[in-house]
Amino acid sequence: MPESAEVETHTAESLGRWLTECVASHLERPADTIDASVPLSDYGLDSLYALSVAAELEDHLDISLDPTVMWDNPTIDALSKALVEELALNN
Repeated sequence: MPESAEVETHTAESLGRWLTECVASHLERPADTIDASVPLSDYGLDSLYALSVAAELEDHLDISLDPTVMWDNPTIDALSKALVEELALNN
């Protein structure tokens, strides 16, 4: 059996869903009220939150991330795409 069969393949879509759930959890609101194209700062999320999400992403994806990834990609859509690219570089 190929080794890759044991590794979860992350797509921008799957990461977007995970991030939406993560943001919703931090905001204590339903995931379906989070718009992936809206800057996270519009939801009132600050730098402390960004560091927290970056740490959760590192644990979830088992990679190291520059915390500025949250600022460089301010929406869930942009962040999901950037993470897929980052994962491709790490493989």
